[in-house]
Amino acid sequence: MDGQSSCRLPGQTRPDLTADSNYPARPEHSGRLAAGGLVLCAVVLGGAVVLCSGSAWAQGEIGFDPYQSSHSSPLQPLTLYDASQDTVQWLGGNPHWPSSPTESPGMHRWQALPTDTIYPFYLGDVKASRLSAIYSGGEDQMLDATLGGRFGLLRYNRGRTGPFLHGAQLDVEGSAQLRLSPSDNMDFQSVDFRAGVPLSFGFGRLHTRLGYYHLSSHVGDEFLLKRPRFNRLNFSRDVLYAGAGYWLTPQTRVYGESGWAFYNDISEEWEFMFGLERAPRFGTGVWGGLFYAVHAHLREELDYSGHFTGQIGWAWRRDERSGVLRIGLNYFNGKSPQYSFFREHEQQLGLGLWYDF
Repeated sequence: MDGQSSCRLPGQTRPDLTADSNYPARPEHSGRLAAGGLVLCAVVLGGAVVLCSGSAWAQGEIGFDPYQSSHSSPLQPLTLYDASQDTVQWLGGNPHWPSSPTESPGMHRWQALPTDTIYPFYLGDVKASRLSAIYSGGEDQMLDATLGGRFGLLRYNRGRTGPFLHGAQLDVEGSAQLRLSPSDNMDFQSVDFRAGVPLSFGFGRLHTRLGYYHLSSHVGDEFLLKRPRFNRLNFSRDVLYAGAGYWLTPQTRVYGESGWAFYNDISEEWEFMFGLERAPRFGTGVWGGLFYAVHAHLREELDYSGHFTGQIGWAWRRDERSGVLRIGLNYFNGKSPQYSFFREHEQQLGLGLWYDF
């Protein structure tokens, strides 16, 4: 064939194989080709029938698909929480939910890349990794923004008690927490970088977490150029922490947490935080729902003083596995949340926009 080959696109006509072409017709072989083609078609069709029947047998008997196997229990429908039926029951059970974990086989499984979390970040924690922007007015206008988030890696589900999860989950989180000065040509003042790995455990209303995070603080070039005598601090810390929260209602919780820095520069070892918060945990629709938070953060390098944060506003959530979009008022009083200025006292009242993963 002169080292060449030809192919036909769908719908393309076959070239005319006449005696004048390089590929003369060979009518004596046409009958053999037709017979061979019929035999080949029969073999292919027979093989397809055998494969299909074998696949059906494997799926029905061996259990290739456990949800269709005759030996597996059918999946139980998952009843979602109806926020409109919520009744506030402090430290008690919710009558709309069973008192023991759901034992559906589908709930006991490993899950890769979960979209929600067993232990949500604290709403009032200004150092948590999320997307946010807080504008504070007054003489010294400030825009504090956080660019980051939390991403689930792996979860083991053990069921749930109503809306309260049972299981364990490994996450990663990271963010850049920066400050801009709107009254000074939007100069970049400072940024704190944070990265961590939290491991969360759910026991129903009680949920705990432990993990590690690194934080380092840096001053902006524009800030330093205008203040050449500023004493730049190499504030950094590597922290092991443990915290616990308790759902008073499906949407309200109290919490506390402690952290110990095994490496620190400028900062000291210990820190403590605690608070109370309320936010929608289930779908809100377009109307949204109320959220509020009060949060305190105490640090050893400040002789166990620190800062207080209060927030109130409105929040929206698509469903129980999505993030939460919030808008509202933010009040901050205490030592600066930008750790390059950790000795400076600040009092802020501003408008905030947050998205919590």
